[in-house]
Amino acid sequence: MSDALEVLDQVGKWKAGGKGVAIATVITTWGSSPRPVGSQLGVDDAGNMVGSVSGGCIEGAVVKEALDAIKDGKPRLLDFGVTDEQAWDVGLACGGKVQVFVEKVN
Repeated sequence: MSDALEVLDQVGKWKAGGKGVAIATVITTWGSSPRPVGSQLGVDDAGNMVGSVSGGCIEGAVVKEALDAIKDGKPRLLDFGVTDEQAWDVGLACGGKVQVFVEKVN
């Protein structure tokens, strides 16, 4: 099963089970990005997750925002990035930017 189908399948199961759910989707990337545009992460109200928007590096922050979106129903546009200079300072070969849209599934 593809990543997108796996996410949507699990999100559907969570919703059918009465859980609150949010989906995070990568909508923009620039430079180095571990996951392409369209990558998704599903989160339920207990913090369980399926899929990935970053391969791990920003997942914790996205999960927190997804849980907040489940509670208040408000979508979020999240910006994560690092300049080339900052990347070299922390030992990364290149910088990049990722924008993630998070919304509650109704």
